[in-house]
Amino acid sequence: MGNDKVQLFEDQPIRSAWVEDEEEWYFSIVDVVGALTEQVDYEKARKYWNKLKQRLKEEGSQLVTNCHQLKMKAQDGKMRLTDVASTEQLLRIIQSIPSKKAEPFKLWLAQVGRERMEEVMDPELTIERALETYAKKGYSREWINQRLQAIQVRKELTDEWETRGVKKGAEFAILTDEISKAWSGMTTREYKNFKGLKKENLRDNMSTLELVLNMLAEATTTEISKQKKPDTFAGNRTVAAEGGAAAGEARAAVEKRTGKSVITSKNAVQLQNIVTGLLTSDASDNSGGNGES
Repeated sequence: MGNDKVQLFEDQPIRSAWVEDEEEWYFSIVDVVGALTEQVDYEKARKYWNKLKQRLKEEGSQLVTNCHQLKMKAQDGKMRLTDVASTEQLLRIIQSIPSKKAEPFKLWLAQVGRERMEEVMDPELTIERALETYAKKGYSREWINQRLQAIQVRKELTDEWETRGVKKGAEFAILTDEISKAWSGMTTREYKNFKGLKKENLRDNMSTLELVLNMLAEATTTEISKQKKPDTFAGNRTVAAEGGAAAGEARAAVEKRTGKSVITSKNAVQLQNIVTGLLTSDASDNSGGNGES
């Protein structure tokens, strides 16, 4: 189990834990039940969950069968096993709880379903909605245009991989890591950890220069693959490393001229705050220069 923490839902504490191997958040079901039923008494919330769990079991629900337990800090300060649920499991449990707090969420869930939630977490899953999603998140138009180009470059790369017989899932991930290591010195997971990310999309949290270099690495990999036409996974892995290395050389050249690292630990929120601060400062300077109050 990874990071365990308390998150707030309308001032109600919800114990949660990040499981690194699964890249999944797990939440204390009792805490969620307490929040939805507006029950501050832990024991009453626990009894409510026990009854609900029994009813779900009688109905043959797989939720109970697949229910996990993790150690979380109890009221006495000790780490004790408690029933937890992933995001997907939690949404199904919430549907079984009559609550005025849950109803708007149920309506939303009925309209857009699980796929829309995944789109919000990773806009790359749907190019059609990407522009709107990024704009709502506060990204600049310049960054959005760059990001959409990066999505196209990634799509061309994955199409090339499929042509070469590379399988989606694990093999795609391995080749992506090869590219990432070759230009940034880190795997995707290491890069995410460096930026303090969990399930968020790494590219959504890159600076413009990081995004450009990653795009160069993937575009170069695509071109090398088209020329060499690797017919084995090992061959594709070598090509991925070569494509990443080309971007790595570009990175080294940029860093030599600028005197600072291209790689930044800042994530999207921090990067946007910097841009906002610069714009605010620039506006203030211009205002003062024009003699306006």
